[in-house]
Amino acid sequence: MQNTAVVLFNLGGPDSIEAIEPFLYNLFCDPDIFNLPFGQKLFAKLISSRRAPKVAAEYKLIGGKSPINEWTEKQRAMLQEYLRKDFPAIDVYTAMRYWKPLTEEIVTKVENKNYDKIVLLPLYPHYSITTIGSSFNEWNRHYKGDSSKLIYIKEFYLNEKYIAAINQRIDETILRFPEQVRKEIQIVFSAHGTPVSLVKKGDPYSNHIQQTVEAVMNARNHSHKHHLCFQSKVGPMKWLEPSTASMIESLTSENKKNLLIVPISFVSDHVETLFELDIEYRHVADKAGIENYIVMKGLNDSELFVQALAELVISQL
Repeated sequence: MQNTAVVLFNLGGPDSIEAIEPFLYNLFCDPDIFNLPFGQKLFAKLISSRRAPKVAAEYKLIGGKSPINEWTEKQRAMLQEYLRKDFPAIDVYTAMRYWKPLTEEIVTKVENKNYDKIVLLPLYPHYSITTIGSSFNEWNRHYKGDSSKLIYIKEFYLNEKYIAAINQRIDETILRFPEQVRKEIQIVFSAHGTPVSLVKKGDPYSNHIQQTVEAVMNARNHSHKHHLCFQSKVGPMKWLEPSTASMIESLTSENKKNLLIVPISFVSDHVETLFELDIEYRHVADKAGIENYIVMKGLNDSELFVQALAELVISQL
């Protein structure tokens, strides 16, 4: 059996309040998100120092750090254990884009071990240049080994076990609603937005999101009414619509009072689920008169999700 490395890519998140500003600096230095002709590092320094206090206030409300690091490590350990049952000579690593362990550090570790195959597996189900593209580009900037060893997994937004893992979480969340209103639940899929300009350039992310939502609802025989909206807009540009806040308000105007919020573009809980969806938009829902506003927890330590990841790796081996 060949020696194989599997590298899980994720965003990463600040592991303390002090880490917020350097984390943001790394984010704003990313040329795949903010591509400036000159002065990018100066821009990153200015904007990260300006945004850090506001972001720190959000992190303080969710425990002072991002849980994305712990959940990703849990997924890494579960996947390694699962794969080693059939492939004992396999090692699974985590490479974070904007915080530790940074991609550069993992490239060095992997190169030093001289693996026969290296499977690059982003924990983003839907392809976007700003996520998967950025992770692959960062890997390729640092990797100096034999490129024929590299296997790129570019998306998995229709993988059946991934879809089943989402539905398992939806079913668990439905049980948190009072029994008498469960048939009236509106399932609201909230995805991280992107600028419309990115869609016009051919980025397939928004189309992948729509296909995942359709696959989830088809698998559950359209058990409830569902809606798709987008969150996390920054800056003055036009972003994908409708926004999650406006979706909550429009459902209230139709007298829909029971919302199950599904974070659809994320595979683990972090600031955008725990703060943005569960705190910030809960205020919007309360103000609008929503009676039951319940946010589904992330896939996190879902065994079905880890099986989906294993399936993706095994299909390449």
